[in-house]
Amino acid sequence: MKKLYISTVAATMLFAVSCQSDFENSTEDVVVTSGEANFSKYIALGNSLTSGFRDNALYIDGQNESYPNIIAQQMKRASGGEFVQPLMSDNNGGMILGTTVIQATKLYIESFSNGSPVLKNVAATPTTDVTKKLSGTINNMGVPGAKSFHLIAPGYGNLSGITLGTANPYYVRFATSATSTVAGDAAAQKPTFFSLWIGNNDVLSYASSGGLGTDQKGNTNPASYGSNDISDPNVVAGAIKTVLETLKAAGSTKGVIANIPYVTSIPYFTTVPYNPLTPQKLGSNITVLNASLYGPLKQALTAFGAGDRINLLSSTASNPVLIKDVSLTNLSAQLTAALTPSLGAATAAAFGQIYGQARQATAEDYVLLTASSVIATTNVSAPASINVNGVSYPLENQYVLTKTEAASVKTAIDAYNSQISALATAYGLAFVNANAKMVELNSASGIQFDGVKYSAKFVTGGTFSLDGVHLTGRGYAVVANEFLKAINYKYKSNLPMVNPNSYSGVTFPK
Repeated sequence: MKKLYISTVAATMLFAVSCQSDFENSTEDVVVTSGEANFSKYIALGNSLTSGFRDNALYIDGQNESYPNIIAQQMKRASGGEFVQPLMSDNNGGMILGTTVIQATKLYIESFSNGSPVLKNVAATPTTDVTKKLSGTINNMGVPGAKSFHLIAPGYGNLSGITLGTANPYYVRFATSATSTVAGDAAAQKPTFFSLWIGNNDVLSYASSGGLGTDQKGNTNPASYGSNDISDPNVVAGAIKTVLETLKAAGSTKGVIANIPYVTSIPYFTTVPYNPLTPQKLGSNITVLNASLYGPLKQALTAFGAGDRINLLSSTASNPVLIKDVSLTNLSAQLTAALTPSLGAATAAAFGQIYGQARQATAEDYVLLTASSVIATTNVSAPASINVNGVSYPLENQYVLTKTEAASVKTAIDAYNSQISALATAYGLAFVNANAKMVELNSASGIQFDGVKYSAKFVTGGTFSLDGVHLTGRGYAVVANEFLKAINYKYKSNLPMVNPNSYSGVTFPK
């Protein structure tokens, strides 16, 4: 067979074009070289995205299609070594501690209802026992749930800390000791090359909880943070720098680092529209609601200078859901006083409390994927006359990331990315602009490979799994290509790209 020898620059350009259009350029005859890098021992550090987590669980098939494992298989063509992952015990996902289930099994599509998937957890009991330690080389050190500072936290793999919330069960399985750190364990293996993608969870947990945490900007003590808080940018940068210094001290100076995509661009935040209440769904309730609830509320709120919070429901256009916005001035007392003459003291007090911070959602708000099973259902804790979630009763804060909360998320990510880029430059590392790739996935054209279009659309876009946060095998292949391109560009290697169509997407029910 004739061999095709191409220059590093030409190879990089060829692969870059392939990743943005049809993947039709065969690389079978390319002589693959490592350039200025050494791939004999590749270690990957990160969180759930690095581990291969998908469908809200970690399981074997997902791990086998993790982006580091995909990269490692390409590295083998340039004298790369074996890549060992801390594989789970089954394809159901989930974990047990003794007889107690501590992590849920993976999601699957049970059926479709009105065109939307009905998701269920696999019914099988998990078989991965967190107390059964793994030993030996572990190349994929992605730890689901890890924030940046967790990678340098002693005791994060201490079994006794699981029930206290100070340890991570995924890291417990392969931590070398009760006091070791993820970064330290990685460095001890003296990797010749590493990848690092961390920081997503430093803001994602805040966003995915609907902003229930606190923006800790200015607080550089992560020990005082809550689980849903936004990490201070200097904490994130400091943790990443410590990881890099730990690796450097072990002689590991070559690697690749990625920035953080805007988390609000993933399906968890973009699938449920802010205005899902169509005239067809509301029917004759529109007239009743306008007369008995929306009209009186708007009239009272207008008197207090807050009439823009509520508008009458439309019989010709889709209507926004009713939400609670804790950033609004609480007008409970004013509403109670205004409604008492017509509703009576007790009912007016209840209305005042319920609607004191209520408003209709706007296009600048993000209704979370979890709200899809809540909107238009009965709220058993609400008065019978106003007990329909998102229609007559405001969606609680955990189901909506408001525009104010979303602004805090964006500000944090921008600060993280600025520092990550600076660290990549300072340490001479390859850099992956994951944020730019997410923008591309969200564009109208998306990304195409061999005529198959990929986008960030939930289920049908091909790249995101059923939890709306983590990727499919195809999505991880798209990410792997971005890492491969960055590695080739920085280290003059010519690792071939992969074809995402060769990996698994969302599995639909028969």
